[in-house]
Amino acid sequence: MAGEQITSEQKASETPWLDMDTKPLIRLSGVTKKFGEFVAINNVDLDIYEGELFCLLGGSGCGKSTLLRMLAGFETPTSGSIIIDGKDMSDVPPYERPTNMMFQSYALFPHMNVAKNIAFGLEQDNLPKGEIEDRIDEILKLVELQDYKKRKPQQLSGGQRQRVALARALVKKPKLLLLDEPLAALDKKLREQTQFELANIQEQVGITFVVVTHDQEEAMTLSSRIAVMDKGEFVQTGSPTDIYEFPESRFVADFIGSANILEGKVTEDSAAHVRVATDLGEIYIDHGQSTKQGSRVWVAIRPEKIHLSKKPSSKNGYNQAVGIVDDIGYLGNTSIYKIRLKNGHIVDVTAPNQIRPKNRTHSITWEDTVYLHWDASSAMLLKK
Repeated sequence: MAGEQITSEQKASETPWLDMDTKPLIRLSGVTKKFGEFVAINNVDLDIYEGELFCLLGGSGCGKSTLLRMLAGFETPTSGSIIIDGKDMSDVPPYERPTNMMFQSYALFPHMNVAKNIAFGLEQDNLPKGEIEDRIDEILKLVELQDYKKRKPQQLSGGQRQRVALARALVKKPKLLLLDEPLAALDKKLREQTQFELANIQEQVGITFVVVTHDQEEAMTLSSRIAVMDKGEFVQTGSPTDIYEFPESRFVADFIGSANILEGKVTEDSAAHVRVATDLGEIYIDHGQSTKQGSRVWVAIRPEKIHLSKKPSSKNGYNQAVGIVDDIGYLGNTSIYKIRLKNGHIVDVTAPNQIRPKNRTHSITWEDTVYLHWDASSAMLLKK
């Protein structure tokens, strides 16, 4: 509603990690996991709050699946503690934890229909038949599979099987749902559609989700917060906006999305701005950071933040360059231009294809001389 005031309570419920008085649902303290001499998880601390959709994001072998398995109780920490809902889980077996897990393979029983697959866990808990039927109907309505309860898994599409697996995990009403690469088996278009469906379902049920994924776009779309992992450690934790727009290292800037990363030297440092000499020329950054004149730093600029033109910018001095179009990648909605500067450095620029060109001769094409410029707020200063 226009003009409606957002209360501090509403803000706290949307960002509980910023509220010092809110207790986390999950607390990892000094958790380490070793397999022989190999350190899979290295002394990590993390708080996850009730109602979050939290993503563990990283490449293969970074430790994210090991961490998920420790939350589920399938692996035991070598040291440290895992607290879930105020209780130390050190000696609690998986079947007694307030958690459920959705596996990448979905693990549906092929000989059972949809309703029987969903009912399996409830029947193991000896719930009354009437309650089981009510819960099945409720959860099938939530995942929009009311008309498929009699079908076997092989009679369903990949997206439908994924929703059955989700329904089976949710029907037991766990406090925490763990999802291991839940969309990996789907094709790209269906995966993009299902990302929003999964986020909407999580919002409706209010259950805390912890999702493991290697897909940056998936993590950005789904999550309230992301923990980026590398070599068994958290390299940065924050909201998707924080991670993308304010990376704390070259690794994060390069891993999340694309970035032109340039090594440079600080030529001017003030409270309001920083100037850095790089291969791209002098870069002026209007958000000052605590650094030292003459220090070695790196500057990252996202390809979509750079403006591309056949005419030089009216501005003079910093935050601009000139080069030749070395290559073009046409992706339909966007185009990726690789611009070669005089010194041989290649800069990536992404531009939206907002207008269908009437005359191709006016478009930027191979071997064209082009001019680049970007806003003073676009560049990101990195110290490591």
